[in-house]
Amino acid sequence: MKRNILILILLVGATILKAQTNYPVVVIETNYGTMKAILYDDTPVHSEHYLKLIKEGYFNGTLFHRVVKNFVIQGGAQDSRNAPAGIQIGSGRSDMELMPEFRKNRAHKKGALAAPRKGDNENPQKKSDASQFYIVHGQKYTEGRLDTMEMVVNVPIKNRLIRTYYSPHKSRLDSLAKLNEKQAFNNLLDSTLNIVDSLYAIAPGKFLWPEGVKEAYSTLGGVHHLDGEYTVFGEVIEGLDVIDKIAALTVDERSRPTSDAKIIRVYTE
Repeated sequence: MKRNILILILLVGATILKAQTNYPVVVIETNYGTMKAILYDDTPVHSEHYLKLIKEGYFNGTLFHRVVKNFVIQGGAQDSRNAPAGIQIGSGRSDMELMPEFRKNRAHKKGALAAPRKGDNENPQKKSDASQFYIVHGQKYTEGRLDTMEMVVNVPIKNRLIRTYYSPHKSRLDSLAKLNEKQAFNNLLDSTLNIVDSLYAIAPGKFLWPEGVKEAYSTLGGVHHLDGEYTVFGEVIEGLDVIDKIAALTVDERSRPTSDAKIIRVYTE
Protein backbone atom coordinates (compact mmCIF):
# COMPACT_ATOMS: atom_id res chain seq x y z
CA MET A 1 0.00 0.00 0.00
CA LYS A 2 2.78 2.42 0.92
CA ARG A 3 4.54 1.59 -2.34
CA ASN A 4 1.39 2.40 -4.33
CA ILE A 5 1.03 5.74 -2.56
CA LEU A 6 4.66 6.58 -3.32
CA ILE A 7 4.18 5.73 -6.99
CA LEU A 8 1.08 7.98 -7.12
CA ILE A 9 2.99 10.87 -5.55
CA LEU A 10 5.82 10.45 -8.05
CA LEU A 11 3.36 10.38 -10.96
CA VAL A 12 1.62 13.55 -9.77
CA GLY A 13 4.99 15.25 -9.37
CA ALA A 14 6.08 14.17 -12.84
CA THR A 15 2.83 15.52 -14.32
CA ILE A 16 3.36 18.90 -12.68
CA LEU A 17 6.96 19.12 -13.85
CA LYS A 18 5.87 18.20 -17.37
CA ALA A 19 3.18 20.88 -17.27
CA GLN A 20 5.62 23.69 -16.58
CA THR A 21 9.29 24.30 -16.01
CA ASN A 22 9.98 28.01 -16.42
CA TYR A 23 7.75 29.62 -13.80
CA PRO A 24 7.50 29.39 -10.02
CA VAL A 25 4.42 27.99 -8.30
CA VAL A 26 1.80 30.67 -7.62
CA VAL A 27 0.06 30.75 -4.23
CA ILE A 28 -3.43 32.29 -4.04
CA GLU A 29 -4.32 32.90 -0.41
CA THR A 30 -8.00 33.64 0.29
CA ASN A 31 -10.27 33.88 3.31
CA TYR A 32 -11.69 30.50 2.26
CA GLY A 33 -8.37 28.71 1.98
CA THR A 34 -5.24 28.58 -0.14
CA MET A 35 -4.74 27.43 -3.71
CA LYS A 36 -1.51 26.71 -5.56
CA ALA A 37 -1.25 27.11 -9.31
CA ILE A 38 1.25 26.68 -12.11
CA LEU A 39 1.70 28.90 -15.17
CA TYR A 40 2.10 27.29 -18.59
CA ASP A 41 5.27 27.52 -20.63
CA ASP A 42 3.36 27.58 -23.92
CA THR A 43 1.46 30.78 -23.06
CA PRO A 44 4.51 32.96 -22.28
CA VAL A 45 2.92 36.35 -22.96
CA HIS A 46 0.16 35.75 -20.44
CA SER A 47 2.28 33.83 -17.95
CA GLU A 48 4.96 36.51 -17.80
CA HIS A 49 2.42 39.33 -17.62
CA TYR A 50 0.53 37.78 -14.71
CA LEU A 51 3.77 36.83 -12.97
CA LYS A 52 4.84 40.48 -13.15
CA LEU A 53 1.53 41.61 -11.61
CA ILE A 54 1.82 38.99 -8.89
CA LYS A 55 5.31 40.13 -7.95
CA GLU A 56 4.00 43.70 -7.73
CA GLY A 57 1.26 42.61 -5.31
CA TYR A 58 -1.32 43.74 -7.84
CA PHE A 59 -4.04 41.29 -6.76
CA ASN A 60 -3.52 41.53 -3.00
CA GLY A 61 -6.68 42.64 -1.20
CA THR A 62 -8.97 42.29 -4.22
CA LEU A 63 -12.10 40.13 -4.36
CA PHE A 64 -13.60 37.30 -6.31
CA HIS A 65 -16.31 39.64 -7.50
CA ARG A 66 -18.08 37.37 -10.01
CA VAL A 67 -18.99 33.88 -8.83
CA VAL A 68 -21.16 31.54 -10.90
CA LYS A 69 -21.52 28.01 -9.57
CA ASN A 70 -20.65 25.27 -12.09
CA PHE A 71 -19.01 27.95 -14.24
CA VAL A 72 -16.20 30.21 -12.96
CA ILE A 73 -15.00 32.35 -10.08
CA GLN A 74 -13.53 35.62 -11.34
CA GLY A 75 -11.42 38.08 -9.39
CA GLY A 76 -8.51 40.47 -9.19
CA ALA A 77 -10.29 43.63 -10.36
CA GLN A 78 -8.69 46.75 -8.90
CA ASP A 79 -12.03 48.43 -8.15
CA SER A 80 -12.97 45.48 -5.93
CA ARG A 81 -10.39 46.33 -3.27
CA ASN A 82 -12.27 47.61 -0.18
CA ALA A 83 -15.42 47.89 -2.31
CA PRO A 84 -18.59 48.54 -0.26
CA ALA A 85 -21.26 45.86 -0.36
CA GLY A 86 -23.79 46.04 -3.18
CA ILE A 87 -21.89 48.26 -5.63
CA GLN A 88 -21.02 47.12 -9.15
CA ILE A 89 -17.36 46.19 -9.53
CA GLY A 90 -15.14 44.38 -11.99
CA SER A 91 -14.40 46.93 -14.72
CA GLY A 92 -11.69 45.87 -17.15
CA ARG A 93 -8.70 47.91 -18.30
CA SER A 94 -7.88 48.72 -21.91
CA ASP A 95 -4.20 49.23 -21.04
CA MET A 96 -3.76 45.57 -20.06
CA GLU A 97 -4.94 43.77 -23.16
CA LEU A 98 -2.96 40.84 -24.56
CA MET A 99 -3.27 38.99 -27.84
CA PRO A 100 -4.79 35.53 -27.30
CA GLU A 101 -2.68 32.42 -26.87
CA PHE A 102 -5.14 29.63 -27.62
CA ARG A 103 -3.72 26.12 -27.26
CA LYS A 104 -5.77 23.01 -28.12
CA ASN A 105 -4.37 21.08 -25.16
CA ARG A 106 -5.15 23.88 -22.67
CA ALA A 107 -8.77 23.24 -21.82
CA HIS A 108 -11.19 24.88 -19.41
CA LYS A 109 -11.10 21.95 -17.00
CA LYS A 110 -11.83 22.50 -13.31
CA GLY A 111 -9.05 24.62 -11.83
CA ALA A 112 -8.00 26.17 -15.15
CA LEU A 113 -6.56 29.66 -14.69
CA ALA A 114 -7.60 31.97 -17.51
CA ALA A 115 -7.94 35.58 -18.65
CA PRO A 116 -11.34 37.26 -19.16
CA ARG A 117 -12.03 39.55 -22.10
CA LYS A 118 -14.59 41.82 -23.71
CA GLY A 119 -17.20 40.38 -26.08
CA ASP A 120 -16.58 39.61 -29.76
CA ASN A 121 -18.49 42.64 -31.08
CA GLU A 122 -16.11 45.12 -29.49
CA ASN A 123 -13.15 42.75 -29.36
CA PRO A 124 -13.04 40.70 -32.59
CA GLN A 125 -9.40 39.73 -31.99
CA LYS A 126 -10.41 38.12 -28.67
CA LYS A 127 -7.69 40.00 -26.80
CA SER A 128 -7.46 39.21 -23.11
CA ASP A 129 -8.30 41.81 -20.49
CA ALA A 130 -5.29 40.84 -18.40
CA SER A 131 -6.12 43.02 -15.40
CA GLN A 132 -8.17 40.19 -13.85
CA PHE A 133 -8.30 36.40 -13.93
CA TYR A 134 -10.82 33.62 -13.50
CA ILE A 135 -10.65 30.05 -12.28
CA VAL A 136 -12.95 27.38 -13.69
CA HIS A 137 -15.39 25.60 -11.39
CA GLY A 138 -17.38 23.81 -14.09
CA GLN A 139 -19.26 20.54 -14.02
CA LYS A 140 -18.54 16.95 -15.01
CA TYR A 141 -19.53 15.60 -18.41
CA THR A 142 -20.36 11.96 -19.10
CA GLU A 143 -18.21 10.24 -21.70
CA GLY A 144 -21.36 9.71 -23.74
CA ARG A 145 -22.03 13.44 -23.87
CA LEU A 146 -18.43 14.14 -24.85
CA ASP A 147 -18.70 11.55 -27.64
CA THR A 148 -21.91 13.21 -28.82
CA MET A 149 -20.14 16.59 -29.00
CA GLU A 150 -17.64 15.06 -31.41
CA MET A 151 -20.39 13.39 -33.46
CA VAL A 152 -22.41 16.60 -33.82
CA VAL A 153 -19.46 18.15 -35.66
CA ASN A 154 -18.03 15.10 -37.42
CA VAL A 155 -21.07 13.19 -38.69
CA PRO A 156 -22.17 15.96 -41.11
CA ILE A 157 -18.61 16.08 -42.49
CA LYS A 158 -18.61 12.31 -43.06
CA ASN A 159 -22.06 12.43 -44.63
CA ARG A 160 -20.98 15.12 -47.10
CA LEU A 161 -18.07 12.93 -48.21
CA ILE A 162 -20.37 9.93 -48.58
CA ARG A 163 -22.79 11.92 -50.72
CA THR A 164 -19.94 13.15 -52.90
CA TYR A 165 -17.95 9.93 -53.37
CA TYR A 166 -20.32 7.06 -52.54
CA SER A 167 -23.65 8.18 -53.94
CA PRO A 168 -22.47 8.27 -57.62
CA HIS A 169 -21.66 4.55 -57.36
CA LYS A 170 -24.85 3.52 -55.58
CA SER A 171 -26.77 2.43 -58.68
CA ARG A 172 -23.80 0.37 -59.86
CA LEU A 173 -23.49 -1.25 -56.43
CA ASP A 174 -27.22 -2.03 -56.43
CA SER A 175 -26.89 -3.70 -59.85
CA LEU A 176 -23.92 -5.79 -58.74
CA ALA A 177 -25.81 -6.86 -55.64
CA LYS A 178 -28.83 -7.99 -57.69
CA LEU A 179 -26.55 -9.92 -60.04
CA ASN A 180 -24.84 -11.50 -57.02
CA GLU A 181 -21.47 -10.27 -58.29
CA LYS A 182 -19.92 -10.40 -54.84
CA GLN A 183 -16.29 -9.86 -55.83
CA ALA A 184 -17.01 -6.88 -58.07
CA PHE A 185 -19.42 -5.45 -55.47
CA ASN A 186 -16.86 -5.71 -52.65
CA ASN A 187 -14.05 -4.28 -54.79
CA LEU A 188 -16.09 -1.21 -55.76
CA LEU A 189 -17.44 -0.74 -52.24
CA ASP A 190 -13.98 -1.03 -50.65
CA SER A 191 -12.47 1.37 -53.16
CA THR A 192 -15.20 3.95 -52.58
CA LEU A 193 -15.12 3.70 -48.79
CA ASN A 194 -11.32 3.90 -48.76
CA ILE A 195 -11.57 7.24 -50.59
CA VAL A 196 -14.18 8.49 -48.12
CA ASP A 197 -12.12 7.36 -45.11
CA SER A 198 -8.90 8.88 -46.48
CA LEU A 199 -10.54 12.24 -47.13
CA TYR A 200 -12.32 12.17 -43.76
CA ALA A 201 -8.98 11.63 -41.99
CA ILE A 202 -7.71 14.97 -43.30
CA ALA A 203 -11.03 16.81 -43.51
CA PRO A 204 -10.88 20.43 -42.28
CA GLY A 205 -13.22 21.31 -39.45
CA LYS A 206 -13.23 17.84 -37.91
CA PHE A 207 -13.31 17.87 -34.11
CA LEU A 208 -11.53 15.42 -31.82
CA TRP A 209 -10.85 15.95 -28.14
CA PRO A 210 -7.13 16.65 -27.57
CA GLU A 211 -5.17 14.09 -25.56
CA GLY A 212 -6.14 14.18 -21.90
CA VAL A 213 -8.93 16.75 -22.31
CA LYS A 214 -11.77 14.25 -22.57
CA GLU A 215 -10.58 12.48 -19.44
CA ALA A 216 -10.26 15.79 -17.56
CA TYR A 217 -13.81 16.83 -18.45
CA SER A 218 -15.26 13.45 -17.39
CA THR A 219 -13.31 13.21 -14.11
CA LEU A 220 -12.61 16.78 -12.92
CA GLY A 221 -15.24 18.61 -14.94
CA GLY A 222 -15.00 21.96 -16.67
CA VAL A 223 -16.66 24.37 -19.13
CA HIS A 224 -15.94 23.10 -22.63
CA HIS A 225 -17.63 25.89 -24.62
CA LEU A 226 -15.01 28.40 -23.43
CA ASP A 227 -12.20 26.47 -25.17
CA GLY A 228 -10.67 28.43 -28.02
CA GLU A 229 -12.46 31.59 -26.90
CA TYR A 230 -10.45 32.60 -23.82
CA THR A 231 -6.77 32.07 -23.04
CA VAL A 232 -5.99 29.44 -20.41
CA PHE A 233 -2.51 30.16 -19.07
CA GLY A 234 -2.27 27.97 -15.97
CA GLU A 235 -4.06 25.65 -13.59
CA VAL A 236 -4.68 25.10 -9.90
CA ILE A 237 -2.75 22.05 -8.68
CA GLU A 238 -3.68 22.24 -4.99
CA GLY A 239 -6.80 23.56 -3.27
CA LEU A 240 -9.55 22.63 -5.71
CA ASP A 241 -11.82 22.44 -2.67
CA VAL A 242 -11.34 26.19 -2.18
CA ILE A 243 -12.92 26.74 -5.61
CA ASP A 244 -15.89 24.67 -4.44
CA LYS A 245 -16.26 26.75 -1.27
CA ILE A 246 -16.22 30.06 -3.13
CA ALA A 247 -18.50 28.78 -5.91
CA ALA A 248 -21.07 27.73 -3.27
CA LEU A 249 -21.40 31.26 -1.82
CA THR A 250 -24.68 33.13 -2.01
CA VAL A 251 -24.48 35.89 -4.62
CA ASP A 252 -26.47 38.98 -5.56
CA GLU A 253 -28.06 39.79 -8.92
CA ARG A 254 -24.62 40.75 -10.30
CA SER A 255 -23.09 37.41 -9.20
CA ARG A 256 -21.07 39.12 -6.48
CA PRO A 257 -20.91 37.09 -3.24
CA THR A 258 -22.95 38.66 -0.46
CA SER A 259 -20.08 37.72 1.88
CA ASP A 260 -16.77 38.86 0.43
CA ALA A 261 -14.49 36.21 -1.03
CA LYS A 262 -11.22 38.04 -0.47
CA ILE A 263 -7.90 37.42 -2.19
CA ILE A 264 -5.63 38.12 0.77
CA ARG A 265 -2.48 37.90 -1.29
CA VAL A 266 -1.01 36.21 -4.35
CA TYR A 267 2.68 35.37 -4.34
CA THR A 268 5.21 32.87 -5.68
CA GLU A 269 7.00 30.12 -3.81
